Amino acid sequence: MARETLEKRVDRLEQRVEALEQLPGRMTALESQIVQLREEMRSEFSVVRAALRIELRQEFSSFGQTLRQEMRELFAESERHARVLHEDVISRIAALRER
Repeated sequence: MARETLEKRVDRLEQRVEALEQLPGRMTALESQIVQLREEMRSEFSVVRAALRIELRQEFSSFGQTLRQEMRELFAESERHARVLHEDVISRIAALRER
């Protein structure tokens, strides 16, 4: 295998050094992009959280209204049933008194 000439090795080494010299600037640019991405994500997550809060409030409000209506209906049904039972007891007591 033929060895590279000293000139080619120096050229390759210079190219590597130039690439390495660019790294700090590239790292700084990458850092600023990461900071910008974090700010954008934080902002977007805040928007999503706010939207979810609103949606959940509406959903729970609707659920609460539905639940209250169902409870009123069940209470009214229980009250009617209690009245029927009460009237039945009264009529049985009256029947027993007649005997």
